[in-house]
Amino acid sequence: MSSRDAILAKLRQQTLPVQDLPDLSGPWISYENLPEQFAKALTGIGGVCHFVSSLDQAREHLQSTPTFQAAKQTVSLVPDLIAGNVDEKQIDDPHQLETIDYAVIPGEFGVAENGAIWLWDSAMRNRVILFINQHLVLVISANHIVPTMHHAYERICADQNAFAAARFGAFIAGPSKTADIEQSLVIGAHGPRSMTVYCVG
Repeated sequence: MSSRDAILAKLRQQTLPVQDLPDLSGPWISYENLPEQFAKALTGIGGVCHFVSSLDQAREHLQSTPTFQAAKQTVSLVPDLIAGNVDEKQIDDPHQLETIDYAVIPGEFGVAENGAIWLWDSAMRNRVILFINQHLVLVISANHIVPTMHHAYERICADQNAFAAARFGAFIAGPSKTADIEQSLVIGAHGPRSMTVYCVG
């Protein structure tokens, strides 16, 4: 028997007592103002949150943004907010989306704990559109913000129809960033350089 097999055999002989799973009914983190906490968390990870009363107000703000004014290619999956000039549903090769400046996409709900937003891929043909653009804009209802990731997973699992139909889902939290190199934070290293969230209502 090799030394490797001997070690593995000894490990297999070790048994640990069975432990009961923790009780999940205890008190969880709570916030007095979920939208306010969501905006604070999102700002802390490099994103920007704007509370607007309507999509018209969001459109007015977005159109006044210098980077949007300079954008040449825009994908919009929220046509009531802004009309894009690239239809990503007509694109077969995701590589063709590498020149997209702005992507405007609807989100399902936000998480106050960490500023993340959950999205299903049902609104898009190419899920790479979430990651390949220069500037990402997500739109959610201000009433659709849950306190913690625990509540977020409860909500995802509760919608069995969406869960069964979806091919892909993701939490998106802030723009792309890394601090691997010399512990220097770089925004937009391998994804969107900015993330703006419009909380409507």
